[in-house]
Amino acid sequence: MGMGERLKHAWNAFTSADPYTSNLGGYGEYWSMNGRPDRSRLFLSNERSIISSIYTRMAIDCAAVEIRHVRTDDQNRYLEDIDSGLNSCLTLEANIDQAAEHFRRDIVTTLFDRGVAAIVPVDTTISPKENGGYDIKTMRVGDIVMWYPKHVRVMLYNENRGLREEITLPKSAVAIVENPLYSVMNEPNSTLQRLIRKLNLLDGQDELSASGKLDIIIQLPYVIKSEARRKQAEQRRKDIEWQLKGSQYGIAYSDATEKITQLNRPAENNLLAQVEMLTNLLYIQLGVTPEVMNGTADEKAMLNYMGRTVEPVLNAVVESMRRTFLTKTARTQKQTIMYFANRLKLIPIGGEGGIADIADKFTRNEIASSNEIRQIIGWKPSDEPKADQLVNANMPQADTGLPNPREDDTALDDEVQAVLDEADRALKGK
Repeated sequence: MGMGERLKHAWNAFTSADPYTSNLGGYGEYWSMNGRPDRSRLFLSNERSIISSIYTRMAIDCAAVEIRHVRTDDQNRYLEDIDSGLNSCLTLEANIDQAAEHFRRDIVTTLFDRGVAAIVPVDTTISPKENGGYDIKTMRVGDIVMWYPKHVRVMLYNENRGLREEITLPKSAVAIVENPLYSVMNEPNSTLQRLIRKLNLLDGQDELSASGKLDIIIQLPYVIKSEARRKQAEQRRKDIEWQLKGSQYGIAYSDATEKITQLNRPAENNLLAQVEMLTNLLYIQLGVTPEVMNGTADEKAMLNYMGRTVEPVLNAVVESMRRTFLTKTARTQKQTIMYFANRLKLIPIGGEGGIADIADKFTRNEIASSNEIRQIIGWKPSDEPKADQLVNANMPQADTGLPNPREDDTALDDEVQAVLDEADRALKGK
């Protein structure tokens, strides 16, 4: 390209005219404490407590597991990925605002916070109301605000207008996922909801104790029964209040016969003990331990957490999408939606039962190739041809130059057969 063509096609984001800046096609929103307009918001009671940290940790762990649109064999084993728009949404980009992992995290967060999440295909090749054989281009997660016999009303972000809107969709076109831990997390009298109420009460007590009030009682040296004594006591109270407020260091004086009692000491209650008890109970019912939350759990605790907490949530998400987005014809063609959890990430590198020991057993028994093990460890694949083959490196192979016992047996059989043939010809000659 010459200099003239380069100058003609040059573009700068700040100085060049751009049609996108003249017609944005929707409402804008400045960055604020609320964040992005398309982002799901937690309920206020959940957002202002330790519950948000539990939701975030569990959502990150669930979103780290890949979900794919795949084809299986006759034994329902994974065969290959299907090149479809649905698989692109699940593995690359769900919509213009969310990548695949962000989209999965949005599903799980909404599921935990609301109890039910709606996965809505926004852009499809054909209308889902006309035919079930459509392919999905973009997807979003919405909140179900109203239920009908065969429809649901969903609060969904409209990327064309930049606003959240309510739309009514048939249940057959929306993947409705219910939280498998609903009775623990979302029921009105569940452990988590009780913990939230106790935390709100504890926060209220903390606000009262830190409100700045002195809460003092002044005992005057006379009986306050008449109206004159009441006015005198009220004047004395105002005098002490004025002294404390007007003094630079908050110092006031009192008469020698007056007695001042301070009441701003918190009354003893068992709220903190109840919060600790409910927190431990919630961890037990969710299958989460404090070690999982702070990242110090061993592989046994993590495997238990993955099996009891993460996988039930993923199963609920996958089954809902499978029954909604795959037609009977697609299921007959062995199409399905599966999640792939890499459990080897939870195992340490060295020691007995570590990655090194497992890699040796997997390659020796021809379960995985060397390059597949290297990928799990995080190394680059090897260029050696044998690195992609399911072979046991500890046993002699045909291309190693070592004698093959089977070939020696075949040669011996040929020699014996030749001797027998020669003896047979000799007998026939006589």
